[in-house]
Amino acid sequence: MLNEKGLSHNEVMDKLKYVEKRDGKLNFRAEKTKGYLNLFTKLKSKEANDLKKELEGLDIPRLRDKQIVKLVDLLPQDMDSLKVVLSGEALNLKAEDLKKIIDVTKKY
Repeated sequence: MLNEKGLSHNEVMDKLKYVEKRDGKLNFRAEKTKGYLNLFTKLKSKEANDLKKELEGLDIPRLRDKQIVKLVDLLPQDMDSLKVVLSGEALNLKAEDLKKIIDVTKKY
């Protein structure tokens, strides 16, 4: 049985580094992905893991792993950008939960 799990940019980068070390080089698509990740990854792996743990520790009932990964990757810094990040999700959060998320992401 296969499990789906969202991966943050940092987790994908770590997997690409493993494949590159194992195989000696990356194929064309993996190189393109690595280039994209180098441009758009905002946090180091440790910071991203810490942020993910903090967001999970908020115990917001409707916030799923998929949304947490999206928050780690996009790192919204204000309420408007947070609402844009979560707008595509079927997710209704209270204003105090949104404020908790912003308070955590602002630290990074």
